[in-house]
Amino acid sequence: MVEHRALPTPERRRRAGADVERGDSGQITMRDSPLERAFARKVITQEQYSAGQKYRHHWYHAGLAGRLESVDLSRIFAMDLGNHSGMAQSENQSFHRQRYREAVQAVGKIGSHVLDWAVCRETVLEQVGYTLGWSTRAQAYAAAAERMKTALDELCRLWGIGSAN
Repeated sequence: MVEHRALPTPERRRRAGADVERGDSGQITMRDSPLERAFARKVITQEQYSAGQKYRHHWYHAGLAGRLESVDLSRIFAMDLGNHSGMAQSENQSFHRQRYREAVQAVGKIGSHVLDWAVCRETVLEQVGYTLGWSTRAQAYAAAAERMKTALDELCRLWGIGSAN
């Protein structure tokens, strides 16, 4: 039996719509990120989906996701020059940053913009399309989806995923 506090809120379930999966153990997985939705709706292939997951993995482990924290109002606001902000904190983080930079270089500016916002930050494709300059919802979605597919194909070639080698 899943504890009530572990269940998604009604608002969260409504936002996910049909993109919710319940496992045999009762675990609920929300599959409503743009990458997951594109794969479920067959907009992208399994290979492209794998490339997107790998891109997000390198982005996250490179420390680019930012931290979830709140402001301590009793603290004095001063720069801490010893915290090496912006620098890799470990060899592992440095490795993932290098792989992420290689991927960004392979897909180009627009491709990396689309992947960063849609795949990593999980912004819906329509919103990403609006940032590309499209004004209608259908055009924005189509443009962002097409740019995402092209960028993911480049990552498949870069990383040797699937038959797009």
